[in-house]
Amino acid sequence: MKLALKNIDPSPSPPLTLAETLANRDLEAIDNAEEHIRRIEAQADLNAYITVSSERARAQAERSGDRLRRGDGRALEGAPLAVKDNFCTEDIRTTAGSRILENFIPTYESTVTARLLAAGAVFLGKTNMDEFGMGSSTENSAYGRTLNPRGLALGYNDLVPGGSSGGSAAAVAANLCLASVATDTGGSIRQPASFCGVVGFKPSYGACSRWGVVAYASSLDQPGVITKTVEDAAIIMDVISGNDPKDSTSCPHPPGDFVQDLNSCPERPIVGIPNAFRNVEGSPDLEALWSNIEDLLRESGAEVRYIDLPSVRYSLPAYYVLALCEASSNLARYDGVRYGYRAEGVKSLTEMYEVTRAQGFGEEVKRRVLLGTFALSAGYYDQYYLKAAKVRSVVSREMATAFEDVHWMVWPTAPSPAFGFGQHTKDPLSMYLEDLFTVPVNLAGLPAISVPGFTAKNGLPMGFQLVGRLGGDVGVLAFANRLEQLLRVATKQ
Repeated sequence: MKLALKNIDPSPSPPLTLAETLANRDLEAIDNAEEHIRRIEAQADLNAYITVSSERARAQAERSGDRLRRGDGRALEGAPLAVKDNFCTEDIRTTAGSRILENFIPTYESTVTARLLAAGAVFLGKTNMDEFGMGSSTENSAYGRTLNPRGLALGYNDLVPGGSSGGSAAAVAANLCLASVATDTGGSIRQPASFCGVVGFKPSYGACSRWGVVAYASSLDQPGVITKTVEDAAIIMDVISGNDPKDSTSCPHPPGDFVQDLNSCPERPIVGIPNAFRNVEGSPDLEALWSNIEDLLRESGAEVRYIDLPSVRYSLPAYYVLALCEASSNLARYDGVRYGYRAEGVKSLTEMYEVTRAQGFGEEVKRRVLLGTFALSAGYYDQYYLKAAKVRSVVSREMATAFEDVHWMVWPTAPSPAFGFGQHTKDPLSMYLEDLFTVPVNLAGLPAISVPGFTAKNGLPMGFQLVGRLGGDVGVLAFANRLEQLLRVATKQ
C-alpha cells in the first residue's frame, strides 16, 4: 500500500549520520573534526555555539585516530558532537546562556559528558540556549539569538530555532556536529527539533544523570539528545543512560539496549491519540499534520484509538507554577559570592546580592524568579504550588492508566512551525502557550521523541512526538524508527 501523505518533509540528506560515520572507519577522525570546525567558522552568523573548543577538539580527534589505527576504538570514537551550554565541562566555559556565568569554567565534568568522553566522543563546543533553559525560542540568551538553518535555506532570515536547546538543534540541522546532548524541562529538546527538522529524544525522568547539569527545575529537567536520525539517538542513549550514584534521582537500572532492540516492536501496536489534543483548534498546517500522523500510524500497521485524558488541559498552568517555583529556589545560589558574575562598586553585602542579580540575570529569568518566589510565599503556597502539585499527580495517574490500554501515544510536537523573532516577546503568555503539547510529558516524567516528517505550507518542518510509558524508552525509539523508515520510503515515492 502506498503511503498517502501530503507535504512530506524533503530534508536534504546530511553528509553523514552518526551511524554512518562510526561505520566508515576509513574517514580520519582529525579530518572529520576539521571539516566540522570549518563549517562552524563558515556559519558563525548562525550563532549556534557560544563557545567553540577547536583546539581541544583537534587534540581529542588526534587521540581517537591513534586508537582507531590500533584497532581499539570505543563506541563513539572520533565522533564530533556538540554539548548544550548547561552541561558542566571541565576546563571549558559553561554559561547556561547567562551573563551571570559568563566566566564560569568548571573543574569537573558532568556525568553525561564524562560518559561521552569515555566513549571517545570529540567535543566541538558548547551550544547556545535560552538563559538557564527559560524560553522557547533561544531569544533569551545573553550571547545573542540563534537563527533557524532550515528557515535560512528557504529564504526566511528571521525565524527562531526553538528553545531552549535552539543552538543544539540548529547545529545538528546545519551539519555543524553529528549530534548534540541537550536538556528538556518542558519541551526544550523536542520543540527545537521540530522547528529545525531533526530528531529530539527526551528520555524518562532519571534515565540519564542530571549530575553536573545547571539546574532550572530539578523535578522536570532531563538530559537527552538531538540527532539526525532515530538510530543516532539510540547510539548515544546506549552511552549516556543508566544509574549514577552521584544523582539520587537517577533510575537504579539501565533502561535497556537501545541499538540492539531498535527493530523490536509489536507487529500491530495500539497507539492512542488524546482527544484533548486532537480537538485543539489550530491552523490548517496543524490539521494537515494531524491527518498525516493518522495516515502514517495506519500504514505502520498500528491500531489507532482515541483516548480521554480529562486533566491534561491543566498541564500548562501546573507546569509553569512548578517550574517557576523550582527555578526560584535553584537560582538563589547565584548571588555573586561563590562564583560567577559579581557587581562592582557596591557598598554592602545586600546591595551586592541585589545588583549582581539585577545585572547578571536577563528579563525572562527575572520574571520567572519573581513569579516563582510569589507562588512560594506565605499565603500563596497552598493556592498555587500545592494545587499545581496535585494537578501533576492527577495528570501522571491518568497517563499511566491510559498506557494500560495502548503501547504509545502520538500527537504533534508543537502547534505551529517555527515563528518569527519578536513574535511573542511582548506577550510572555503567548510564548508559554507554544509548550502546550510538550509539558504534559515532563510533568509525568515520560519518554518522548520528536520525529520530523512533514512540512507546513511555507515549507518549514513540523514534527510529531511519540510518547511512551515511564521506563519504556527503548520501545519509544523502536517504534519511532519504524515510522521514520516509512517516511523515508514515502519521500522516495
